Amino acid sequence: MSVVETGGADFIAKLELLAERYESIVKSLEDPEVFSDLRKYKELAKEKARLEDIVARYRRYLQVMEDIEGSLEVLAAEHDEDMRAFFEEELHALKEEQKELEAQLARDLIPPDPNDDKSVIFEIRAGTGGEEAALFAGDLFRMYGRYAESKGWKVEILSSSPTDLGGFKEVIFAVEGDRAYGRLKYEAGVHRVQRVPATESSGRIHTSTATVAVLPEAEEVDVVIEPKDIRVDTFCSSGHGGQGVNTTYSAVRITHLPTGIVVSCQDERSQIQNRERAMRVLRSRLKALMEEQQAQEISLARRSQVGTGERSEKIRTYNFPQNRVTDHRIGYTTHKLQQILDGELDEIIDALAFSDEQARLAEVTS
Repeated sequence: MSVVETGGADFIAKLELLAERYESIVKSLEDPEVFSDLRKYKELAKEKARLEDIVARYRRYLQVMEDIEGSLEVLAAEHDEDMRAFFEEELHALKEEQKELEAQLARDLIPPDPNDDKSVIFEIRAGTGGEEAALFAGDLFRMYGRYAESKGWKVEILSSSPTDLGGFKEVIFAVEGDRAYGRLKYEAGVHRVQRVPATESSGRIHTSTATVAVLPEAEEVDVVIEPKDIRVDTFCSSGHGGQGVNTTYSAVRITHLPTGIVVSCQDERSQIQNRERAMRVLRSRLKALMEEQQAQEISLARRSQVGTGERSEKIRTYNFPQNRVTDHRIGYTTHKLQQILDGELDEIIDALAFSDEQARLAEVTS
């Protein structure tokens, strides 16, 4: 049964709205006022580029539907067997194209995530499990770093609290690259590891967790932070970095007074650099909070992503004895644990993206 048969009027109406929006944008781009507003012009040009192919497909779809109707009328009136065979073959090809176009147009109706093209602010924190959880947080940081490297993306550590054994109590870093958020947004949540820790002498398997928050990086134009709304404190860095870092007031702590959000950065020698990094993180946290409040989409909220770090709040398990990685949201399992930890994440991200698309497609076509 085709999309038209299951809800054609609504399907067509939604596509008509997109076609009207496209025509409106084309006219707007010819407006001198819009042309003089560079930011507005770029936004409209980007939307026009996205809608162009959709509208072309929709127009082809209307033509195919018209051709199908014409072929049916000819068949009803045609009695010559050879001619009937010709038109039946043509009708079959048109109906196949109709199905393909409807499937693609249904996907086209899924509202795009405006954040998909943005860079990412990652926050990884050790959860349950003490030093082993910190080591696992370090493993996740390296995993995402290797994945980013395979994509040609840039990774920049903004803030970190390393442990003596090579793990992290907390590490915050930016990933800059084409559609970084669109690929990495599925990684938000609690990750669980089951293995014999390096700190375990008796060989017992331990279960530990680390929490991952994935935030689209906000630009200054996305979130305006008034100077009166923040308190900036400086202090001596306590981390690694040499005598200069540890004895000067280069570390920065920024408190956003209206929300109570606190961000600290101390990795750089310069107070100015640490402040700049802290502001990047603060803007991204505020953007996520604003989107949660505006759209009520809990998955965008940092607190919902992170949870408490308890073992029960897991999205994925990394089981070393069984060489297994399981994503509990979609029931996906692979026995390529080491490859996953080495940054080969496309297989699992593709599965998550497909599941997400199917769920959103069901909403659009229902």
